[in-house]
Amino acid sequence: MSNQLSFRQDGTFTIVQFTDLHWKDGRDEDQRTRKLMELTLEAEKPDLVVFTGDVIYTGPVAPGESKCSNPSQAFCDAVAAVEESGIPWACVFGNHDTESEITRKELMQVVRSHQHTVTQAGPEELAGEGNYILELADPKGKPAANLYFLDSGDYSPLQHVAGYNWIQRNQIQWLTAESARLNPPERESKLPALAFFHIPVPEYKEVWDTQICYGHKFENICCPPVNSGLFAGLLEMGDVIGTFCGHDHINDYHGTLHGIRLCYGRATGYNTYGREGMMRGARVIRLTVGESDFNTWLRLEDGSVVTEQPLHDPHSTNED
Repeated sequence: MSNQLSFRQDGTFTIVQFTDLHWKDGRDEDQRTRKLMELTLEAEKPDLVVFTGDVIYTGPVAPGESKCSNPSQAFCDAVAAVEESGIPWACVFGNHDTESEITRKELMQVVRSHQHTVTQAGPEELAGEGNYILELADPKGKPAANLYFLDSGDYSPLQHVAGYNWIQRNQIQWLTAESARLNPPERESKLPALAFFHIPVPEYKEVWDTQICYGHKFENICCPPVNSGLFAGLLEMGDVIGTFCGHDHINDYHGTLHGIRLCYGRATGYNTYGREGMMRGARVIRLTVGESDFNTWLRLEDGSVVTEQPLHDPHSTNED
């Protein structure tokens, strides 16, 4: 479909973030995930849906469990609720999407075969698959905002470094150059931008440890062991007002570090670990034309909306 995305006549643009579906083969848990997505789409009527990785699960399974044997079909089934709605959608890959049975390049071909996706493969010379930009126009057709998508990879490429991969230098260099292109010196002020990737950068830990945050942290921040400088790049670019990731299923907080709001999505998939009493859901993001800020809330599986998440003050003696 056309990659042209526009703010509504009322000046708003609404994004629903689904993350960590971990779809396998259409089993009962997968069907619950689909119902949650359908409920969210009906309630929020977004202008764009973004899947922030681990849409499918192709990793190892416990003895006696069946694995995802047909990743292409699994992906099509996972996004079907959104595709059938006709709402434009974009995605980035996570660490579990291409662990076995399929490569990132092959899965990108599956993604791009859908009529309503605005996902792009991105420049071939960059690390990963799916580094791209979506431009948003205002109701009059003028540039109004930008959305950046980055492939955060899967696992460390270095044998002597354990853990998850990090966004590579050539991706950061490309992104900073694209930001400069979209915000030439003659522009009065930089267009606000949001960035989406799967694995949180190390600054997600820093913001929780040092700043007021809103939401929950029920597990360690599983960021890469190496800080490749993405956050520094975003700061220097000066246009990014928020980042959105998934990966850690029972973290859903957001907090602001040096003027950039770092946000977790709310885990959507039932076919993976969660936490007792923590409902699956989605994060909703709303931009408004002319504003360098955004509103965000959670839509949960029971249809409820969470507009105010619990406050976390790292300097308070009342918290653990």
